[in-house]
Amino acid sequence: MAQAPRGAETIEPVLVVIPTYNERDNLAPVLDRLHKALPDVDVLVVDDGSPDGTGELADERAAADKRVHVLHRTAKEGLGKAYIAGFHWGMERGYATFVEMDADGSHAPEDLPRLLDAVGDADLSIGSRYVPGGSTVNWPLRRTLLSRGANLYSRIALGIKVADMTAGFRAYRRPVLEKLALNEVASHGYCFQIDLTRRTADAGFDIVEVPITFTDREIGVSKMSGGIMSEAFFRVAEWGVQRRLAQLKRLLGRG
Repeated sequence: MAQAPRGAETIEPVLVVIPTYNERDNLAPVLDRLHKALPDVDVLVVDDGSPDGTGELADERAAADKRVHVLHRTAKEGLGKAYIAGFHWGMERGYATFVEMDADGSHAPEDLPRLLDAVGDADLSIGSRYVPGGSTVNWPLRRTLLSRGANLYSRIALGIKVADMTAGFRAYRRPVLEKLALNEVASHGYCFQIDLTRRTADAGFDIVEVPITFTDREIGVSKMSGGIMSEAFFRVAEWGVQRRLAQLKRLLGRG
């Protein structure tokens, strides 16, 4: 397991990376709540060329608030690439902790202080819906069943004891991202979260889950699609087979 020193001094400064695509109506309230909860954190809005003006609104906020920054991308290329672009941006500027957070209000900024407290004693803290104290609000039964099923499938296939591997509210310490070969990550949707969880676990880093309340968006539409679910199903199966073959190879090598 990782042996890097722990403590509050190892996690600052903090960059919250918020990918956006058509989130103009949600972005400002999220930024307001975030800086009310944690006035000293910086935010990077990574906008994928939103046609609804999200990027322009983000620019206005950045011009008025030095804690807000904007990274414009010209096309919608998926959640994974947006986060990786944001991580690279932040590492180039010396940030020590990187937070993933949705722009739609489903992740309560008020929960972020507990994620940061936890990552002071671990390498990755995950805001989990499925540990004691965690919950979902206003989620349709279908989405709940899909999410729980995806997490159960991932835990069994990958053999990783994380209850909410698809969670998108999380905090990484910089050494994790430096070691994970981010340029090799090809997954896009919530499969990206599973991918980085397994890479973090396989690299020997410490992972802790923190209970959060996940509230379904009230404005806008979900980015979930059949293609995103298919990607997760087949990639997790592939990773599971690779993991079992590697374990078998190690066992035979000892024989």
